[in-house]
Amino acid sequence: MLQQQSGNAALGFVKNQLSNIADMMAYPLRASHYVELVNPLWTTHKLQAKVVAVWDETKDARTITLQPGGHWRLPRAGQHVRIGIPIKGKHYTRTYTISSAPERDDGCFTITVKAIAGGRVSHHIVRNLKVGDHLPIAIPQGDFYLPDASPIQPLFITAGSGITPAMSMLRSLISQQRLPSTVHIHYAPHEFDVIFGQELRQIATNHQHYQLHEVHTHEFGDDKQTKGYFSLEQLERYCPDWKERDCYACGPPGLLAALEKTFEQAGRSRHLHIERFLADFAEVPADAVGGKVRFASSGVEVDADSETNLLRVAEDAGLNPPHGCRMGICHTCNTTLKSGCVRDLRSGEILNEAGAIVQTCVCAAAGDCELEL
Repeated sequence: MLQQQSGNAALGFVKNQLSNIADMMAYPLRASHYVELVNPLWTTHKLQAKVVAVWDETKDARTITLQPGGHWRLPRAGQHVRIGIPIKGKHYTRTYTISSAPERDDGCFTITVKAIAGGRVSHHIVRNLKVGDHLPIAIPQGDFYLPDASPIQPLFITAGSGITPAMSMLRSLISQQRLPSTVHIHYAPHEFDVIFGQELRQIATNHQHYQLHEVHTHEFGDDKQTKGYFSLEQLERYCPDWKERDCYACGPPGLLAALEKTFEQAGRSRHLHIERFLADFAEVPADAVGGKVRFASSGVEVDADSETNLLRVAEDAGLNPPHGCRMGICHTCNTTLKSGCVRDLRSGEILNEAGAIVQTCVCAAAGDCELEL
């Protein structure tokens, strides 16, 4: 064993030395930049993935199968990944939950994206991304996943594209042949809007431990808010033993807020696990005003309202500032406030001190302001 470890260490040393020599010859670039011209998946200076398949789940949702390059690591079921999307010469970054099981035997993974109103990137992915495209990616991240050891009886509550992490977990449990007693409540406008609908119904047919309850909200007409949307009565009807289960939920802010309130009142908050696709914003005051936003480094000046985040304001003005999660988690979009006022849309807090750090994806103008972008 010691001889093998010694041999591996020696081989690694030789590879590093050869790589260093190759990089010296390729200066000012790296050898990996030239390798990228042959096959982008072989690069070592950045991690990329190749689109190998696309599949339309619904009229506005598509699953993209990606083959990652070197240095990729297997995700845990429920984790997400940051993906770069080039559109018309600009580079955008978005975070998507991995919808496939880590146990896939082809080395690929999938993301499932729903085109949202006003979403330039989601529409591009659903309508324009094609087999053969290469995209920069990051390694999987996130703490929304099932525990490895302790046995649980999961309750999944999902809506719309929020079904993706639950789908990854279900596929993983089935692949491991350890699917426990599971209840799944999923909300969608119509039956044909249910992402993975056919597969979910097949799982319910083939696995007696899996109970699927689809709630098609538009079937309730004008009563959908009182009868179709989540309620305690509905929860107890579909899952009478919900207080004995751990709940994993993902969906729009309204659903998650209702779940948090319900579980808090029942003293079950620590058994509720939530994955958010959007930041939880506070209500913008009725008297809030926007202002003129100046991006100092770019020399661009635009008018902005009090609700649109500054990242989107910058992008609409033709800029392409750094960004990542777009919900205030990764801090990739941080910039400095040079003067003026901005509002943190999550808390309503006003930032007006020159030199303050502004997260552009979750802050809006609160009067005239100048940012170091």
